[in-house]
Parts: sequence; structure tokens; C-alpha cells
Amino acid sequence: MRLNPLLTGLGPNPMAALHERARALAAEGPLLDFSVGDPDEPTPEVARRALVGAVGEVSSYPLAAGTADTRRAVAEYVARRFGREVHPDRHVVITAGSKEAVFHLPMVVAGPGGGAVLYPTPGYGIYDRGAILAGLEARPHRLEGDFVLRGDTIPDHHWEGASLAWVNAPHNPAGTLVARSDLEAIVGRAASAGAWLGADECYVDVHEPGIERPVSVLEVADDDLTGVVSVLSASKRDGMTGYRVGALVGDPELIAAVRILKQSAGTVPPEFVQAAAAAAWRTDDHVGERNAAFSAKRALLRPAFEEAGYEVVGSEAGLYLWVRVGDDLAVADRLLAARIVVSPGRVFGDGGEGYLRLALVPDEAACARAAEEISVCLTAN
Repeated sequence: MRLNPLLTGLGPNPMAALHERARALAAEGPLLDFSVGDPDEPTPEVARRALVGAVGEVSSYPLAAGTADTRRAVAEYVARRFGREVHPDRHVVITAGSKEAVFHLPMVVAGPGGGAVLYPTPGYGIYDRGAILAGLEARPHRLEGDFVLRGDTIPDHHWEGASLAWVNAPHNPAGTLVARSDLEAIVGRAASAGAWLGADECYVDVHEPGIERPVSVLEVADDDLTGVVSVLSASKRDGMTGYRVGALVGDPELIAAVRILKQSAGTVPPEFVQAAAAAAWRTDDHVGERNAAFSAKRALLRPAFEEAGYEVVGSEAGLYLWVRVGDDLAVADRLLAARIVVSPGRVFGDGGEGYLRLALVPDEAACARAAEEISVCLTAN
């Protein structure tokens, strides 16, 4: 018997392995776990109430594109947040979270002649896995310095034969933003290369209070969103990681193709989950509260690293602290000895070596304890 060699060649997802390791350690005693971006803040009550109210006596298969009401809620959110009017039927499809959407999109654009997927590294580990398992070449573009993707830094040969290019802003793991002018340049270069542009924007509403709000590809594309698609998620904005619900908003031709794929794959959240997401997308009340909570955690952790002589890079948006430490494996092991779990930067791909990522997951009190431990652990001789 044979298995798909592409799958066996990839091996396990590094983040999944890290998650399993953290769970094993937690079984041995108290742990301060900053490894996986799954915050402790409660899911907003409006979403929880909507979910319970939508669970009926009879269970039915959900429609492949998502319910009409959920798609309308997404369209209302896009108009409110980005000032862009989109049609719920033409421009929107509901997904089983952003991860599913990122993974499956290369399959939608893959042609019989192959092609390539261009993506930033270090970054989300699904960009390359989705490309490879769709039979496309995974083509990384290394980010350095401030970890901002800029159109004029991507070599021309990286665009040759590209079927799809990814931009991730705010960036995971560095928490950096892409300026409007840079995003416009990336949209233009993708169009010139004949490549679809996927914008992974699951953190677009997660940022430090007081900074200019992150820009979306939906704000710089043309009126019909030609050639672009935004990946949105209720996970981080709305604290609904376990609900696994998101949306693709973009070019009607691409959205129609995604619907066809989803009719075969069946990757649609249950309708009661969609009802919860629709309720969350229709209000912004909780967004500022969540950002204030993440900001307070950053304010506790950042000084602990800086006072120990380590530079915090970016980290103004998204859910993470990105720290330049030199030997990421050695420093991660030192922290692990203090029962603090962090992610070595190299698990996010080429260019992540020498950095640590801390997900702002534990509550404020736990972050304060972690900051004390970090100060002792990293300044000790």
C-alpha cells in the first residue's frame, strides 16, 4: 500500500508538534504557555447567545457558500470597516476558519501546467503546505530587518509562473504592518504577473490601540475586487478560535470557483456556528476591549526582554511578541526550564532563526508572572 509522498515528505506541522509538547508538559504541572495563538479572553457573549439560540431540534447540512445571513453580516462588516461595498452572493463565501481557506486556495487556482505560490517567510506554515499538496511549487520570499513585505523587494523571477501570491498583514509572527503604498504596489505586481493575490488578513482588527488601523487589500483593489481575495476570520477579532469560522471576500470569479470546491470538500461550519459569527461580525463593541487586553500583556512582557538586552521587533499588531534573541533554540530551552513555553522563530520558516514568538495568550496575571521569570532566567549568568 502507498501513501501520498508529498504528504509524508512534509512531515508533521511544527506548530502541531509544539502544541503537543506543551500539552504534555502541562500534564506534569503548572505551565506558562505562549506557544499557540489561542487567547484566554472569553468569546463575546453576543456570539455565544447567538450560537445557543440557533441550535435547532433538527440538524441539517450547511450550504457550501454559507448562509445568506452570514454572508450579509460579512458584507456589512466589510462596508463598515473598510468602506467597500461588496455583494454577499458575488463576493463572499464562508469558510471553516482562515486556515482551511489558506490551505485550499492553491487547489482552486492550480492549472494542468502547474505553477507556483509566492509567500513570505518566516510566516504561517500553511502557505507552503497548501501549495505543495495542490501540486504547485512553494516559492518563499524571505523577510528580514523589519519583516515588512514590500512589492519592490520581491525579485522579478519570483513572479514568473506564479499562480498565487500571499501577503500577510498584520504579519504573523512579527506583528508588522504593510503600508497602503506597499500594498498597492503588491496588487499591481500580482496583476502584471497574472497571479491571484491572496491577503491573509485574519489579524486585521488586532492591533495596539492608538496606531493607524491596518489597511486591507479590499481598500486598494478596484470596485469588483479583480484578482484579489481577502481571508478574514472570527478567530482573533472575535475570540472564536474553536468555532472555526471565517470568510473569503474577493473577485467574483474566484469566489465562484471556491464554492464549487467546497461543494466537494464539505468544509463549511455548522449553521449555528455561522449564526454566532454573524452576530460577532455585526458588532465592534468587543474589539477594542480585546485589543486593550493584548496591549496590556505586551506592556508587561516587552520590558522583561528589553531589560535583559533583547530587541523586540515589530509587535505592534497581531497577537504576538517577536523577539531577536540570537540562538532561538537555546533561549527557548532556557525559558522552558522555567516552565515558560515559547515558539523558536525557526518553526515559522527561513528567516525566523534567531527569534522567539510569544503568543499573547495567558491572562494578565500570568503574563506578569512570566515577565518576572523571564527577567530572572535571561539575566542570570
